Amino acid sequence: MTTRSAPGRDDVVSMLATYGERTPEQVRDRIDSLELAWLIHQVEQRYGVVLDLDDDLLMRMTSVDGAVVVLGEALAERAGD
Repeated sequence: MTTRSAPGRDDVVSMLATYGERTPEQVRDRIDSLELAWLIHQVEQRYGVVLDLDDDLLMRMTSVDGAVVVLGEALAERAGD
């Protein structure tokens, strides 16, 4: 895994904006299922990891802030592998 810091709120919003070619200002706080799949794919590509997130973790990622927290936890756990 790359030794990059976990994505912050601005990073997550920027990644979500690339879905549908939106500006960051057009990204809503609520994340739908397609946006979530896109976000996870983007994180896996940028960080060179495979995230195996269970349903409980995915349910916590329904907002930008929730996604930031879960991704931070998941990437920190992967760094410890």
